[in-house]
Amino acid sequence: MAALALTLLFLASQFMNLCHGAGIATYWGQHGDEGTLAAACATGNYQYINIAFLTVFGNGRTPELNLAGHCNPSLPGSCSWIGDDVVACQGRGVQVLLSLGGGVGTYSLSSEDDAQQVATYLWNNFLGGSSDSRPLGNAVLDGIDFDIELGSEQNYDALARALSSHSTPQRRVYLSAAPQCPFPDAHLSEAINTGLFDYVWVQFYNNAPCQYANGNADNLLSSWNTWITVNASRVFLGVPAAPGAAGSGFIPSDVLNTEVLPNIRGSMKYGGVMLWSRFYDDGYSTAIRDSVNGGSRSRSRSRLHVSIFGIPIIGNP
Repeated sequence: MAALALTLLFLASQFMNLCHGAGIATYWGQHGDEGTLAAACATGNYQYINIAFLTVFGNGRTPELNLAGHCNPSLPGSCSWIGDDVVACQGRGVQVLLSLGGGVGTYSLSSEDDAQQVATYLWNNFLGGSSDSRPLGNAVLDGIDFDIELGSEQNYDALARALSSHSTPQRRVYLSAAPQCPFPDAHLSEAINTGLFDYVWVQFYNNAPCQYANGNADNLLSSWNTWITVNASRVFLGVPAAPGAAGSGFIPSDVLNTEVLPNIRGSMKYGGVMLWSRFYDDGYSTAIRDSVNGGSRSRSRSRLHVSIFGIPIIGNP
């Protein structure tokens, strides 16, 4: 009976996760002038924020956190205030994840054992474990984001499995990935194929064959239809929050609202929109937030009365 109860709790948590309305994700941490993490969450525009980035890890390296001008992770206690912000964000219902990698850094995984060691470090220093050197203090992040843009894709599937092994019915370790839109992604394909990822926010920018360009969304929509076949819970449309946020692929908010979102919102795996990044988001998220959820933000707050194996589950998804 105990095993059945745990299974039911896990299924219930999964069900409630799927029932939440679509939302907006963004990245925070790479510009000292983007404001605090708490201020980003206080806008009410974001449901997911990735703290960017852990730029050094794996292959025997001492992991290093790079948060631009926000704090100096090498100084004990310098970044602990961000942990307080994490707790404030979570209190508002925002999931906060730590993003690994990025376009600048030194990282790789030499073996499955190396992946296990990195997972243990992440668990003890950012998730539900314990360590004397937690950069963000006692805050427990909701999960780990894979923004792997350098090196090979080897052993990131092992890292995903190792991190996922820490999930329990009471507390899930959420996993997300940020692949480039050319399919399959050169760095994350094997990891995504594990089926362990909750969110895949595809970067539909800086890649001409699969992005919005010259007023035409055909290539983007064709690529979207390919990406929603991946074995993940939800897929997000990743776009720049301003023309200067990326080399190419910016979509004006009115075009996103009227020409793109209506064509992808009906996808079973549609999760919403990912914006790069918080610094560049000068009103873009406000302009699109209602359209992201189909023009009815209240939809995500309707009560559901559902049962699993005859056991009632009542929630506010």
